[in-house]
Amino acid sequence: MKHLSVLVFSVIISFNLQAQRVLKSNAVYKITYFRSADGKPKEDRNPIVVIVSAKQNLISNGAILDHKAKYPYEQSMVTKPDQILFQVADLGADHQIATADSAAIAKQLFEFGTETKVILGYTCKKATTVVNSNRIDLWYTTDAAIKAAPTNLGQSLGLVLEQVRNGNSYITATKIEEVKKAQPIDLQKIGAKLTDGLTYKDLLWKSRFTTLDVFNNETINFIDKPQSNDSVFRFAGGTVIARKVKFPALTNPNVFVDLTEQSNGDAYDRTGSVFIIPTDKTISLMDALKNSVKALPVYDNGNGKQYQGVVATADYQPVIELMRFFTPFGVGKYNNLKLKDKIWAEKVYYRQDVSELFPFVNGKEAWVAVFIGNYDKGGHQVSLNITMHNGGRPKETKEVILPLFNSTNVMEMAGQEYATMFSSDKGLEVSFTLTRDLKDAKLRYITTGHGGWGNGDEFVPRKNTLWLDEKEVFAFIPWRQDCGSYRLSNPASGNFENGLSSSDLSRSNWCPGTVTNPNWINLGNLKAGTHTIKVTIPMGKPEGGSSSAWNVSGVLLGEE
Repeated sequence: MKHLSVLVFSVIISFNLQAQRVLKSNAVYKITYFRSADGKPKEDRNPIVVIVSAKQNLISNGAILDHKAKYPYEQSMVTKPDQILFQVADLGADHQIATADSAAIAKQLFEFGTETKVILGYTCKKATTVVNSNRIDLWYTTDAAIKAAPTNLGQSLGLVLEQVRNGNSYITATKIEEVKKAQPIDLQKIGAKLTDGLTYKDLLWKSRFTTLDVFNNETINFIDKPQSNDSVFRFAGGTVIARKVKFPALTNPNVFVDLTEQSNGDAYDRTGSVFIIPTDKTISLMDALKNSVKALPVYDNGNGKQYQGVVATADYQPVIELMRFFTPFGVGKYNNLKLKDKIWAEKVYYRQDVSELFPFVNGKEAWVAVFIGNYDKGGHQVSLNITMHNGGRPKETKEVILPLFNSTNVMEMAGQEYATMFSSDKGLEVSFTLTRDLKDAKLRYITTGHGGWGNGDEFVPRKNTLWLDEKEVFAFIPWRQDCGSYRLSNPASGNFENGLSSSDLSRSNWCPGTVTNPNWINLGNLKAGTHTIKVTIPMGKPEGGSSSAWNVSGVLLGEE
């Protein structure tokens, strides 16, 4: 493990500044600062350490200087007398980046107060500035013959012995030590690794988490014979793309799905889904995608239709929906449709926290897929990645994740039936068996209504009722009234005589260009044995050749 060769110290001499004393401008000093908030020390006792010499100030911390820091870590250096700010980050073994800013120190503006405060025996004056709406007070002395600070703020003022943010968060000097010998930073070595400030920040940010690049500018469209390659597979006329992904083994990370979409020809709002395909049972959706929808088990609720692959059985698990999203009207491709004072988005960005589902794939290989229902040769273009931020969700119990139902017909273009089972009073019903008691059980439930005419369920509020073992446990009317907020993502949206746009209209739990959030339904503690969950919705009746449908998905979560 290589560390930035910063300073090598020998013969450290400590002295106690109980009374003000002038430091030597040609000497080297180590200044130690600790953080506190609301009068209490911060739990992280890793001090900020500033090494001051005639040629440079190094801003580091105790763990880095003791060679105990974990990657990635960052240090700053201010050169003298030209006041250039260098930032250096170690991202991993033999991977170092740096950037330099010649104006960062000089452009700082301060207001100076008349108050004074004594810190480490020095009488300090106050300078104040504002950073990102945060008030920063710097307590500094000009009597010490050196200039330094625990951050890049105030390096030219004097010796900053305390920095206070918004009156309650403190960085305070506690000790100053003289260093008799030191080896300076090799600026030529740093100079060979310089990049611009924006690239530096981006590389440092991305180094703090794991990213799985699943799809990159892939087309989801409808063609007779979709072409797959070695890593990206296309099914259902090209409207489903899938890839096998290896997930790292992590300890309770925060996990996010990131999707970008733009039209590649299709101008309409479409249902989309990002999902995991379970393959642990005898039958999986992969069998149907590769062969025929007939490979899926059929759910029959007595309304005369058969619904393929909707509910869990002893031999089959439905897909686990990570994200339900909806494409806007023609973003990107149809930005040439101009309206005054409207600057259209180039693409739509969807991001959703799916941490609760990560244990299902932790350390495993799994099929990740994206579906967009469309019959357009151009279709849509999407990119998808999954980011994992380790250690964010402390858990000590064993988590259970059991996919129960998913009525979104992701194989719509290969003959999978629309979710019209709610025309029957039975609705959608699934039984499942627990081998052990389940604590704090919850149902992760996603629902959206469809039927895109005036009386269709897309535009008519309908009550969703959920039943556990024949007892009602939850009921609500899923409805979105904020669709007009996303007008700038909908250049091809139809405009009506009354001045409204189609993308403005309220809908059954979705808007063109948005994600539909899951509902978390508390089921309490469940005993081992067989249970039944049922979903009922008073779905509207067909009109002419049009009919309504409800796409619902449910995953049971709990702790053993």
